[in-house]
Amino acid sequence: MRGRLFVMTGASGVGKGTVRAKVLERTRLFYSISMTTRPPRPGERHGVDYYFVDEAAFLDLVAKDGFLEYARYVDHYYGTPRKPVERALARGEDVLLEIEVQGALQVRKRLPEAVLIFLVPPSLSELRRRLVLRGKDTPEKIAKRLARAEEEIRSAHLFDYVVVNEVVEEAVGEFLAILKAERRKTPYMEEALRRALSRDPDLESELDEIERRL
Repeated sequence: MRGRLFVMTGASGVGKGTVRAKVLERTRLFYSISMTTRPPRPGERHGVDYYFVDEAAFLDLVAKDGFLEYARYVDHYYGTPRKPVERALARGEDVLLEIEVQGALQVRKRLPEAVLIFLVPPSLSELRRRLVLRGKDTPEKIAKRLARAEEEIRSAHLFDYVVVNEVVEEAVGEFLAILKAERRKTPYMEEALRRALSRDPDLESELDEIERRL
């Protein structure tokens, strides 16, 4: 059976990367690495966190229809290379994307069966606190991110699920619960239903013998 596509999104600084890393530690998913034109942050590695490329290389892949989705966000491009995702789904693997809001909605148009999960902060003030304490952006860029975050949160009704990332472990637990519920939907439980209707000849004989003795 074809795999299931899960898409995580949310405002910058909401903790998508932290939640994603903990989810991947606890369940089996094919994680699709995104491509971006922004420079690596300290500790980020090419081919692990993102594929870091220049704008010319990114736009060349756009022209070749090489992305499942792509978007421009805070002066940089982000996109999901299409082929790795399609191959994993065809192998029957469940796939996780961690992408921007615009990109998630593009995926919904291409693959309506995708499950979209929106990660939100407890409040915009808390999101601002996290961005300030992260110390990676200028006040001007933080203001731009907050304005974009407010706009994005207003589109959350277009998504299947909303997870509030106030306490990381609780958010991870809720995310895993969503994965489990989606995997228990009837089309994905065909093998379990076949087993439920099966009979074990040895056990049946044993039960027949017990009934005769009663």
